[in-house]
Amino acid sequence: MKELREVIRSRRSCRSYSPEPLTRAQVEALIAEAVWAPSGSNNQPWRFVVVQDRERLKRYSDIAKKGYLEAFRQSPAPTAQMKMYESFLNDPNSNIFYNASTLVIIYGDSSSRWHVYDCSMVAQNLMLLAAADGLGSCWIGFAHQVLNSDAMKQELGVPAEYGLVAPIILGHWAQAGPRPEVPRKPFTTAFVDAAQ
Repeated sequence: MKELREVIRSRRSCRSYSPEPLTRAQVEALIAEAVWAPSGSNNQPWRFVVVQDRERLKRYSDIAKKGYLEAFRQSPAPTAQMKMYESFLNDPNSNIFYNASTLVIIYGDSSSRWHVYDCSMVAQNLMLLAAADGLGSCWIGFAHQVLNSDAMKQELGVPAEYGLVAPIILGHWAQAGPRPEVPRKPFTTAFVDAAQ
């Protein structure tokens, strides 16, 4: 149990990857372990698409950046968070996938009521398993719009009834070594027991 706790506490989102690619066998092994997540009524509503083509990922990145910049321009009152990413999205050399070697896209069957939760648990498993193997991972929020479009699902052979849940990049860290701890914000816990 101690090892699991160490992996949970040491996992970090990686945004700097080495050029060394992951093998297909490595990715398949991670996914095969990740699917041991619970799912509502044991539906296991997930479907995976693995992209290991950096040129294709750069194309997807450029499409996503363009879409977000258009949304920023149309927004009557851009949030501070939106403004924070504006220079990144305007940079033609930036890549929302951070030049990672692998993108694992997790889609969920929308006919399953709990597909978002189920697939999110698989995504967390995937990222923890990657961390346990010394690999980097990151859930890419900027990829949601482009990878959930009808055109993209058609390109990737994903049935229309599946919705995007988690685009996870995987790869080798650009720099080895321990990562700095990221403190947790205070949280509230309310216990309700029989005495109340």
